[in-house]
Amino acid sequence: MASTTSFIFVVITLLSLQSIDTCLATPRRLLQAVPPVPALPTIPSLPKPTLPPPLPTTQMPPLPTGTLPPLPAMPTIPNIPTIPSLPTGTLPPMPSLTIPSFIPSIPTIISSIPFLSPPPSTSTTSP
Repeated sequence: MASTTSFIFVVITLLSLQSIDTCLATPRRLLQAVPPVPALPTIPSLPKPTLPPPLPTTQMPPLPTGTLPPLPAMPTIPNIPTIPSLPTGTLPPMPSLTIPSFIPSIPTIISSIPFLSPPPSTSTTSP
């Protein structure tokens, strides 16, 4: 048991020292292994473009000046007659037989859904 423990201790110690050595040596290797920067090819100078000769300057003819005729007057809007008020009165009650009931009521819908229906009665009546 003691030899196994000491062997494990020695292995862990050696691995730790190796990792420390690797960590310390890595920056030196990176600094030494920097490749030289490759020389970029030079871009040849482009010839200057030749611009076309400037266009001759021409004077814009002056805009004709004049007076505009006055705007015609807006037509007047005739008065709109008022809408007569509707007669008010009471309507007779509507009979309930004329309204068909195709849509079931809410309690009917809820009782048809199994998990929303009330639990069955568990009370027992003794005679």
